[in-house]
Amino acid sequence: MLRRKEMPLWQELPLLLVVAFCLAVLIRTFLVQAFYIPSGSMQKTLELKDRVLVNKVVYDMRDPLRGEIVVFRGTDNWAPEVTEPVSNTFGAKLGRTVGDLVGVSRPGERDFIKRVIGLPGDKVACCDEQGRITVNGIGIDEPYIADGFNSDLSQPVIAGQCTSRKFAEVTVPAGQMFVMGDHRLVSQDARCQGPVPIQNVIGRAFVTVWPSSRFTQHEIPEVWKQFAKDHPTAAIGPPGPQPRQDPQVAGSLFPLLLTAALSARSTMSFVARRRRLRA
Repeated sequence: MLRRKEMPLWQELPLLLVVAFCLAVLIRTFLVQAFYIPSGSMQKTLELKDRVLVNKVVYDMRDPLRGEIVVFRGTDNWAPEVTEPVSNTFGAKLGRTVGDLVGVSRPGERDFIKRVIGLPGDKVACCDEQGRITVNGIGIDEPYIADGFNSDLSQPVIAGQCTSRKFAEVTVPAGQMFVMGDHRLVSQDARCQGPVPIQNVIGRAFVTVWPSSRFTQHEIPEVWKQFAKDHPTAAIGPPGPQPRQDPQVAGSLFPLLLTAALSARSTMSFVARRRRLRA
């Protein structure tokens, strides 16, 4: 019986690294991506330099829901939030390129993370008698806005700036969403920069993974779940944009990912057995 020739360890390890790298790229491209928080616009929910995992598949099968935290690409009206200087040395550029491939790089200038407040057909405004935002005339108690993180009601409205809590009623256009940051004092969002096309959404931020002390799952707050029961999404105008990818594309990756994972596991087990035999 012929026996397969064993590869030396120095050849197997690079192969294992290549498999792991390809697996990371596939996951980053189609399934989950780590996202670096570049500003304080979502405090206290998300702190500066937190890292969250973003589900990139969920919105291929449905639209965002009110109360969800989403990562999206801003339109030309949106001013960049990434203001920290970036090194342009060769090593820094190489690190950013590799990090982008596996999904652990800094966000681009046009990448933003905010909370969904209004969906197509919703009428969003501020404020009611209690100083709350209103959606379809209903005041929303937002538990994620920390004390001292909301705009002063006495702040005057200035066109093109989000410094005021007050803004005139906006009817969210078809195929778009109205998003706001949890830190209303500093967040530059749909109040002054306008709604965002749903097709610009990259994914849903569902968990903070770093630093480990801040590990937190991000569920839809109960206030938004209750609101959705009484106020389903309005259907206005033509149908919204089609999903960015066929859900079957993402689904078809699972066998490939599973095969790659099993291959990597098999290689690791083989290496471990050889080490034990040689010991």
